[in-house]
Amino acid sequence: MNIWIAIGVTVLGCYAVKLAGLLVPAGALERPLVRRLAALLPVALLAALTAQQAFADGRTLVLDARAAGLAAAAVALMLRAPFLVVVGAAVVVTAGVRALVG
Repeated sequence: MNIWIAIGVTVLGCYAVKLAGLLVPAGALERPLVRRLAALLPVALLAALTAQQAFADGRTLVLDARAAGLAAAAVALMLRAPFLVVVGAAVVVTAGVRALVG
């Protein structure tokens, strides 16, 4: 499949999703269940993406330096560190583990 066809299909799909969102009646968006789902869905998707990036390598499950960096970020978050400190802790721990292991 040509890459430009894939890009075109993606563009059309994104436009269709945006158009569908604009066509939803405002009353449907005010329901408590829809509001709760709209608030929780991005968090769930981000958590799934983070887990997939940290613990997967293609089709295999791996525990490597990325898991240690994620754990360091989680500890920094529990200590209520600022966002840049959380990212910095994850980077430093990941780089340190990779340097020690190999």
